[in-house]
Amino acid sequence: MLLNKSNNTQMMYDFDRSVDEIVKADYRAADVFKKHMINYCCTGQVSLQAVCMEKNIDINQVRNDLELATRDVRIPNDLPYGEWKLEFLIDYIIHIHHDYIYRILPNLGPSLMTFASGHSKKYPEVQQVSVVFEKLSAILLLHNRHEDEIIFPYIKQIDSAFRRKEPYGNLFVRTLRKPLSTAEKDHLQILDLLTELKQLTNHFTVPEKACTNYQVLYHKLEEFHDNLLQHKFLENNILFPRAIAVEQQLLQK
Repeated sequence: MLLNKSNNTQMMYDFDRSVDEIVKADYRAADVFKKHMINYCCTGQVSLQAVCMEKNIDINQVRNDLELATRDVRIPNDLPYGEWKLEFLIDYIIHIHHDYIYRILPNLGPSLMTFASGHSKKYPEVQQVSVVFEKLSAILLLHNRHEDEIIFPYIKQIDSAFRRKEPYGNLFVRTLRKPLSTAEKDHLQILDLLTELKQLTNHFTVPEKACTNYQVLYHKLEEFHDNLLQHKFLENNILFPRAIAVEQQLLQK
């Protein structure tokens, strides 16, 4: 099993440790090793020092990359999302959640597919995990673009008109009912697929003696799952209800 990443910072910088051990200490190190073309799975029992010397890799660059990849950025649980201006809340969702999705999907999807096809006999369950993730990816890409290009700019427009008390603000209202209805249907599909993903992976539990690559993939899936749950909570429970309330107040003027 992978160790708790929060307790293994020191291991990141012990280059006498094997590559495999470093990734087990913190799955985020795997992406650094991929970048430097260092195998961390089946042949990852060699010390990182030895690998860097053999491949003529700048060990200081690897150290710097590990520091960046494994740093912990904490977001307080009690942030007053409901009190933020809608414009700021939208920008937060775009830059924290949408950008994360755009970055992770192009890498995690193919990695799952490659692993599933190469380990179909040993880990047959990953094949279905890969299928579900591909369905989820396809919905998310279209859904997020729709929000970025249509829903979010409109919400910003009506919110600005409301806050500025523009006398003709009601003319901006096109009603969110139809686009939000589509978004809500997408959200239900997304949540159903997330539930299926969690069930297929047994709550992202790594089987005993699973290879390092398997563990890395499951930890990334769990990170993806948790990020997406918070993302949808912010939209469903805070952003969209407040935007609808702004629409209604503009129409009453």
